[in-house]
Amino acid sequence: MNLRIYFPILLLIIGSLMAPGCSDESKDDNTTEKHETEYEVVALTKKSASNIGLNLFTVKMEPLTGTLTAPAKVIPNQDLEAQVGSLMQGRVHQVFAKVGDYVKAGQTLLTVEGLDVGTIKAGFLKAKATLDYAKANYERQKKLFDEKIGSQKALLESQAEYEKALAEYKAEDKRIHSVGLDDEDVTNEKIGDEHTSGTLPIKSHIDGVIVERNVVIGQFIDATTNAFRVINTNSVWVDGQIYEKDLAKINQKTNAVFTTTTFPNEKFNGRIIYIGQTVDEQSRTITLRGEFNNPNNKLKPQMFGDLKIPLATGVKGIMIPDEAVVKETGQEYVFVQTNDTTFEKRIVITGTSVDNMIEIKEGLKEGETVVSKGVFYLKSELKKDELTGDEH
Repeated sequence: MNLRIYFPILLLIIGSLMAPGCSDESKDDNTTEKHETEYEVVALTKKSASNIGLNLFTVKMEPLTGTLTAPAKVIPNQDLEAQVGSLMQGRVHQVFAKVGDYVKAGQTLLTVEGLDVGTIKAGFLKAKATLDYAKANYERQKKLFDEKIGSQKALLESQAEYEKALAEYKAEDKRIHSVGLDDEDVTNEKIGDEHTSGTLPIKSHIDGVIVERNVVIGQFIDATTNAFRVINTNSVWVDGQIYEKDLAKINQKTNAVFTTTTFPNEKFNGRIIYIGQTVDEQSRTITLRGEFNNPNNKLKPQMFGDLKIPLATGVKGIMIPDEAVVKETGQEYVFVQTNDTTFEKRIVITGTSVDNMIEIKEGLKEGETVVSKGVFYLKSELKKDELTGDEH
């Protein structure tokens, strides 16, 4: 066999077998490149772009105006809240109030019976009687001295006794006040002619409503027992939570509005009195506290709602319609127009939402054009292209 004759033929056969493989490989490379691009870009025909009615929005830097909305909760105003209890140990003798009662400052809520109470009252009465006697004697000696009847020695002695009795009385007076008694509580409360009652009246410190009662008759209590909790809801606090990225957009002493679904047609006006100094590790939020007048007591502690705070003046940012932002799987993105029929998917980082507009902190720049209406159609087209790419 002459190999020189058949060798060229053999080379042609081998070449023809290899050619289709090379062609397919080249085709696969082109297909992959095409679909990798399609994952990020949606290309429409002019007809389809016109039919779906896309709305476009030109990006520009502008002042941030409007309000910042934060989830919030009503809490008692701690300046108008009181824990009521006894400063002396003893047993509850009588209880005069229950949960839900409205009480006045100085109103007796319960009485406590104890040996020490009687001792304190007796000491005060003794000091008062001594003072009254010393005062009367001093005034008598002074009158006698002025009439040239009494001696100066007697006058000085009576004056010294009076000043000593006065000092002892003041000490006993402070003592009874330190445990919550008034002078009238002691001088007007006597049993028989010689015995002083050993009961201590426990009074409310503020006007308000009793929201908690922790005692019953016969219970032994001491200075650590909180017998009643009284709150006044004529003024309440509202605590809202804002993200740390929004902190620079508000002023501390600004006005605020609170709304709640309980009263959907009402707005409660107040002012911000405190901005938290720490960031919550879990939620990454900061507490804002507003003070609100509540004369009709409509706002109740633990009621939920929204705290609306005006944005600070002089703050600028990129704001686009919030419907332009697509949120899915922890990502937020928009569609940026690159030409009349082509739209690029762009990952963005959002900020404050204000009146149907949302701030874009990263991902867009001035002059670019985003799709504000029709984004879900583009999203569907993008998903369709991704599914087609997976099949290939």
